[in-house]
Amino acid sequence: MSKAKILIVEDEFVVAMNLEAILEDRGHQSVGIAPDLDTALRLAGELPDLALVDINLRDGETGPIIAERLRSRGVDVLFVTANPRMLDRVPGATAIGVLTKPCDEEVIVAAVDYALSKRHGIPLPSPPAGLTLLRDAA
Repeated sequence: MSKAKILIVEDEFVVAMNLEAILEDRGHQSVGIAPDLDTALRLAGELPDLALVDINLRDGETGPIIAERLRSRGVDVLFVTANPRMLDRVPGATAIGVLTKPCDEEVIVAAVDYALSKRHGIPLPSPPAGLTLLRDAA
């Protein structure tokens, strides 16, 4: 899989650092860690290919807003959250899918590979275990 620039939007420092280490071990480049909306939008200027976005951040439930703004800039999004039911209130698909925390390294890697393959137009038979596709994003 091609290496990508990835933005991590997560306010729990240990979780964010773990995600960054997993991605960098696979050769991806982290464009930064954003604990809130303002930081995420500033780091979006680094033109990431993909963002891993938590829903509930330091400044509240801003993950869906961040996802929508990133998508409008051409950034693909995967939600990574302990509260996937919060997405029931989000209209339309602003992300490819959602990973439920906690998730292990293999699930994260497979979901990132899936999202990047989708971005590059590589046909995929089905999403990897642990990744729930959002409606209109399949």
